[in-house]
Amino acid sequence: MHRRELITLIGGAAVWPLTALAQTAKIFRLGTLTVGPAITPTAGNGAILFDALAKHGYVLGQNLVHEARGAAGKIDLVPQLMQQLKAADVDVVVTVSYPAAAAAKASGVATVLASGSGDPVRTGLVESLARPGGNVTGIADDASTLSTKRLSLLAALLPRLHRVAMLWNKDDLGMSMRYEASAKAAAGVGITVQPLGVREPDDFNEAFAAMTRDPPDAILMVSDSLTLLNRKRVIDYAAEHRLPAIYEAETIVRDGGLMSYGADPRESFDRAAAMAELIFKGAKPADLPVEQPTRYQFVINLKTAKSIGLEIPATLTALADDVIE
Repeated sequence: MHRRELITLIGGAAVWPLTALAQTAKIFRLGTLTVGPAITPTAGNGAILFDALAKHGYVLGQNLVHEARGAAGKIDLVPQLMQQLKAADVDVVVTVSYPAAAAAKASGVATVLASGSGDPVRTGLVESLARPGGNVTGIADDASTLSTKRLSLLAALLPRLHRVAMLWNKDDLGMSMRYEASAKAAAGVGITVQPLGVREPDDFNEAFAAMTRDPPDAILMVSDSLTLLNRKRVIDYAAEHRLPAIYEAETIVRDGGLMSYGADPRESFDRAAAMAELIFKGAKPADLPVEQPTRYQFVINLKTAKSIGLEIPATLTALADDVIE
């Protein structure tokens, strides 16, 4: 055999396994499911999720494929969208909202809760936080503790706080239970709740009419796809009637809301990415304890406060993680 032929043969033998490996390397498929707009990997919480996955070695266009589904507020479409994700053979689905989580659980696909699931034990998504026992795990906050904190922030702002209007989506079990926890927390500190459950956009008109007839001292809005999609209407009503309001998400305050207190989405979606990685590597959701957030953010919009003639006490602004001026 000629020397050149021998070198070619040896070279080919060395390259072949690498080529074969590249051709057979696993491509992981991640689904995302929300009741609201579909998650995009380049903005908002989607950017947090996919940046975190990239740090773990899962990169879109290389070894990761993203299947995104969003119901644009139409809860009845969620099960169908989940079946599309299952048909796309996703390895894991990351969910936002209780309806998305419930549909993912019913599908049997490995599921990671990232946000908005409510209490996963009370809603039956998992058997317990320590031992989920099924195809669902993730990160979920404690509604009772958060509700008490939000009410205490309102009370610090309004020492004579007696009556709070609570807006929530009655068609979302997770958010209905969050409302119940909020109402219980309010009763515990002597605050009367004006319950304003909504099911569709037109219901907000009735909620606003009820507040106009019987004005509350403040508003607490429970976040889900329906209330978030109609947040501008709530912000505008609160501004027009000079009503202080507290929300669950800082994005609402950046849109003009007065205050928010809630879990830091950067932590929640970063942890969701870490759990998805464990499942990619073979872990079972049943064996991954549900985590609770450790970082919470209190945000105040001073411009909004000024527009409704409200002076924020210095003691309250000192507690804020971010103050918008």
